[in-house]
Amino acid sequence: MSVLDVAGLTTELPAEGRWLAVLSDISFSIAARETLALVGESGSGKSMTALSIMRLLPPLARVSGRIRLAAGDLLDLPETEMEKLRGRDMAMIFQEPMSSLNPVMTIGAQLGESLSRHRGLSSKAASAEAIRLLERVRIPAARMRLGEYPHQLSGGMLQRVMIAIALAGKPKLLIADEPTTALDVTIQAQILRLIRELQDEDGMAVLFITHDMGVVAEIADRMVVMRHARLVETGDVADIFARPRRPYTRALLAAVPQLGSMRGQRNPAPFPLVDVETGETIPPAAPQSTMQMPGHKVLEVKSLITRFDQRGGLFRRVAARVHAVENVSFDLQAGETLALVGESGCGKSTIGRSILRMVKPKSGSIMVDGTDVLALSGEALRRYRRKMQMIFQDPMSSLNPRLRVGDILTEPLRAHGIAGVDAARDIAPNLLGRVGLEARMLDRFPHQFSGGQKQRLCIARALALNPSLIIADEAVSALDVSIKAQIVNLMLELQASLGIAFLFISHDMSVVERIAHRVAVMRLGEIVEIGPREAVFGQPGHRYTQRLLAAVPVADPARRSQKRITDDSELPSPIRAPDFIPPVRRYREITPGHHVLAEELN
Repeated sequence: MSVLDVAGLTTELPAEGRWLAVLSDISFSIAARETLALVGESGSGKSMTALSIMRLLPPLARVSGRIRLAAGDLLDLPETEMEKLRGRDMAMIFQEPMSSLNPVMTIGAQLGESLSRHRGLSSKAASAEAIRLLERVRIPAARMRLGEYPHQLSGGMLQRVMIAIALAGKPKLLIADEPTTALDVTIQAQILRLIRELQDEDGMAVLFITHDMGVVAEIADRMVVMRHARLVETGDVADIFARPRRPYTRALLAAVPQLGSMRGQRNPAPFPLVDVETGETIPPAAPQSTMQMPGHKVLEVKSLITRFDQRGGLFRRVAARVHAVENVSFDLQAGETLALVGESGCGKSTIGRSILRMVKPKSGSIMVDGTDVLALSGEALRRYRRKMQMIFQDPMSSLNPRLRVGDILTEPLRAHGIAGVDAARDIAPNLLGRVGLEARMLDRFPHQFSGGQKQRLCIARALALNPSLIIADEAVSALDVSIKAQIVNLMLELQASLGIAFLFISHDMSVVERIAHRVAVMRLGEIVEIGPREAVFGQPGHRYTQRLLAAVPVADPARRSQKRITDDSELPSPIRAPDFIPPVRRYREITPGHHVLAEELN
């Protein structure tokens, strides 16, 4: 018997005096203990399908068809009944955790609210259950995290909190909208296994929205392919992967990055692009990187240490410190890409924010184009930030929801005096075109874009000032495979023509293999391995690097029965006592330029 049955679902929104169909005649069903994957490009209607099922649409939305959960049609229920169902009978993990969590409530309060409302637990019981849920989704120091606020957690940890909240009510249907987007591969493997365990225990049905075909191949029983708000193809996962019938489906599968595809190649290379109408491969226009000799050093980081105090007690004394970045050193040359990889919370994003002086390092040296960034302040720092831009991990929280896209893109140009209002408006359409968006979108607001489209807006804004250094913090994590390939190719093209240096922060090892010249692997705030991409991926010297590579999902349903290596030990915490003194680290060079931490981390 189906837990969820959707038939003829059509959703329309008012736009410019007419009704715009954002979903057209969508039909599928999900049985107990079954996982249905919903895949397609950004803007295809995947998230809108989930919002329509949850009835979380704008008040003027017009919905028709049938959405049957258990024995009732959700479209016939009053809002008061829907409020009882959400979180209890069906729950949703949203794509953007930072905009889904309440910024003024602690993590414990938000988990406790769900547990009290849907399971009737007392305050004491809810607190104990909240700790258990956080531990199940692999959050270290769970008891301490209950008193923290969303802004104090990394993107990956925020997503795990969202998963814990969704599971709190033990729902019959779990709608997961890109639930592993912000997670590294090791935690991703654990979360996918957790979802499967919950299905076995509780008979839960899962609607899994994703652009990661490796995840689809591993977890889904059936899949629905969507494009332009319509259903393109549906069927068994193994059958579609082996024999896709539609050109669009063939294009999606052909664009999936495969770990190991760059073996034997020293320099980065663009993805082969695929025609979504015919399914045929198109030779990429982006030139392959030809950097053979080192350029000048754009960035030089030496002995960087960034820590965050945690205060407590009556006098708010320092009770502990988060050792986010501990004695990190590396350099980055013009025309080069250095990828930072590692588990969520390992310090990757903190390094990027330290370089831009968005957080204050405790000690160390940061040189950008020969200038000490840590010595700059005020207007001098603001002017120098033209040279270094950042693409943030969460696009919604980094875009002003009250500004139109045209104003968002032109604001950096005006603020730095590069162009006046009229000149900046002439530049904006070209910026949109470079990231695959249309000029007619300039008058829209951020909320009118899908998650992937919002990330492309952030990339366009970063390109506006023609910086010499771009710190890309999960810049392509929210994009579907075909757009991801286009953005990576765009970055390679810009690098080849302008000599831009990229610090590429990512958990997608397949993309890192394609775009990076060198790779630095981080764990607990420290670099455990750094070297040329081919050496690190081909002959990883540290056991943590080996585990990361082994945990990458493979887009092949036939290999689902092969168990991936996952680490079930408790995730270590970077929180230390105030008097903790880190041990002195030594590195050994196993091949030229390839360095590995000699001692194992605690």
